[in-house]
Amino acid sequence: MKKRTYTCGLDAAIDVVGGKWKALILWELDQGPRRFAEVRRGISGISEKMLIQQLREMEAYGLVHREVYRQVPPKVEYSLTDFGRSLNEALMPLGEWGERNMATIEAIPRD
Repeated sequence: MKKRTYTCGLDAAIDVVGGKWKALILWELDQGPRRFAEVRRGISGISEKMLIQQLREMEAYGLVHREVYRQVPPKVEYSLTDFGRSLNEALMPLGEWGERNMATIEAIPRD
């Protein structure tokens, strides 16, 4: 990952959580450690390829911990780090705003 200089805190936060899927993955992992298939089932519409990519990026940022259990068959679990939990807490008010305004947002015409 390339090192960046940010103009403000919001710029840094959006860089970490940007995109459609990361906030949803954070939300799903807030429920506790999950295996890959559990995360995928919990987030409708995400492809396997996209989930792998997003989890790798989130692991690189230190938001997600990947635990590999040495057993047969192999088992991998994903969980939030303290850093990831702190970001999830910061996103809670945004999610609450979205809940309150969902009908208005859904009514906005789009191309």
